[in-house]
Amino acid sequence: MLSKNKTTQLIKTEANRLGFLSCGISKAGFLEEEAPRLEKWLNQNMHGEMRYMENHFDKRLDPTKLVPGAKSVISLLLNYYPKESQTDETYKISKYAYGTDYHFVIKDKLKQLLHFIEAEIGEVDGRAFVDSAPVLDKAWAAKSGLGWIGKHSNLLTQQVGSFYFIAELMLDLELEYDTPVTDHCGTCTACIDACPTQAIVEPYVVDGSKCISYFTIELKNEIPNDVKGQFDDWVFGCDICQDVCPWNRFSKPHNEPLFNPKPELLSMTKKDWEEITRDVFQKVFQKSAVKRTKFEGLQRNIGFLKD
Repeated sequence: MLSKNKTTQLIKTEANRLGFLSCGISKAGFLEEEAPRLEKWLNQNMHGEMRYMENHFDKRLDPTKLVPGAKSVISLLLNYYPKESQTDETYKISKYAYGTDYHFVIKDKLKQLLHFIEAEIGEVDGRAFVDSAPVLDKAWAAKSGLGWIGKHSNLLTQQVGSFYFIAELMLDLELEYDTPVTDHCGTCTACIDACPTQAIVEPYVVDGSKCISYFTIELKNEIPNDVKGQFDDWVFGCDICQDVCPWNRFSKPHNEPLFNPKPELLSMTKKDWEEITRDVFQKVFQKSAVKRTKFEGLQRNIGFLKD
């Protein structure tokens, strides 16, 4: 039987081999400090039309309700910062959506990690999560010492930045646990000052219903006229609060080929976007997260900026 220390090190080494940026582990238990925060955020309707955020309140806070008998939450980060970005002269999409949809890429890596754990340690009961279940990813990653929650409400890591995905494995396996790191935002308010729609209503609090990402992805109805002229050419998601963050000067390009954008995407002009056909949409965004907004949604977003 392997010791907790040896098992923990094996898991972290394999996570690194699979290409994860970092791996942190915390004890599975009720996220007490998150409960009042989440309740207040929902009560103030900061989730807008994202009604799914109201569901499974207990499961969001207690991993043992998702994985009965869970003892450990393994949090993993995967870099998506691109080597090349779109120009400033075109309609923009979030960098995370440049390549293949991250759900497929990360799910595959998590399955490999789970198989490795079973091969090395024996049968474990566990589940993999990639932004597809009621899990407070950022809270778990922070608890696992992978970074701190910044004023823009994204996870931030010293000397790394924030351009990464967060995923989890929840297991009925006792491991050695990491400790949270301290906040390094200091007096900086770059993200708050730069947000065109003033979605960061106070440090560490984002009104989701005011965020450009919400309007261009989550909102299914018409975009309200009172935010016209505030989108800074973003048609799917928005990276402004991350782009201006001083910690992201340390961002290094990822080495995951599946996250590389199709050349056609980087060469698209505003005219190309405005004249995009369903066929071009299917080709350029074949396995991309952009498909989430559908062709009609993307057309709506482009039309809103163009009019």
